[in-house]
Amino acid sequence: MHTLSRDAAGPVLAPRGSVVCIGAFDGVHRGHRYVIDHVCRRAAELNLPAAAISFEPVPREFFARGDLVRLSSAREKIEQLFAAGLDTLLLLRFNDALAAMSAEDFVAGVLVQRLNVRELFVGADFRFGHGRRGDMDLLQRLGAHYGFRATELPPLVQQDARVSSSAIRSLLACSQFDAAAGRLGRRFGISGKVVHGQQLGRQLGYPTANIRLGRRLSPLQGIFAVRVHGAGLGDHPAVASLGVRPTVAGREPLLEAHLFDFDGDLYGRRLEVEFVEKLRDEEKFPDLESMVRQIDRDAAQARHILGAAATATAGA
Repeated sequence: MHTLSRDAAGPVLAPRGSVVCIGAFDGVHRGHRYVIDHVCRRAAELNLPAAAISFEPVPREFFARGDLVRLSSAREKIEQLFAAGLDTLLLLRFNDALAAMSAEDFVAGVLVQRLNVRELFVGADFRFGHGRRGDMDLLQRLGAHYGFRATELPPLVQQDARVSSSAIRSLLACSQFDAAAGRLGRRFGISGKVVHGQQLGRQLGYPTANIRLGRRLSPLQGIFAVRVHGAGLGDHPAVASLGVRPTVAGREPLLEAHLFDFDGDLYGRRLEVEFVEKLRDEEKFPDLESMVRQIDRDAAQARHILGAAATATAGA
């Protein structure tokens, strides 16, 4: 049974105590799971719930006062954190009040009162509280006062580089999908509910499953070979466009996936589009005929990359 709460104040979520980690957890990559694994192992030894504190919007997004490129939406992050083994997630609303909260009040009101922390694990160079004045020294002093232990874990390093969300965003922006997957622990994907579009793809012979990005800014843009999961599809090969569709005067960023050899109704279903390889940048064509000829080439190239020459049989 998973517990999710959004409020900094409220009743205790772990009456017997908990083992806790804190972070923005954008992407829930291997570095994050390195910390979470420590929490889960220690929680199992103490027979206590494993808990995390995170934030929505993430602090860097709040202070930028606008949308920033992210690896995961709030929903994806919640799902990924629970899938990593956590029992309890305190997903705090990062607002002016939380930004103004002192480090001491955060420890007393959130860590102690809300989560009844017994042990706390944080990543290297962790800072918290108003003005980022809280650090490991403060955590250890307050831990001695309140009766919990704080431990700083060293960063996870792969191929002589620290595993971080910013590094993964940079790899994706450069279309280095394999390298990004090595740090994420999985291929990068975007999930969402399939919505109705303009039906133009169907008219052109390429019906698509459309997913709106909403406020989310993706590190990717262009045309891709992808695999689509969910709705009973299994591991379905597809070609996808992620962008504003300049040829048809689109404005809102949209993810459109054409599933090869598929004829079914996916409206309202939740899918994940997993990115395998970039084919090209998005471009504006002089007319629809030119665009369709390029889509033909894109589809053939994606089929080759994905080994999807034969007819697929997966269904919704």
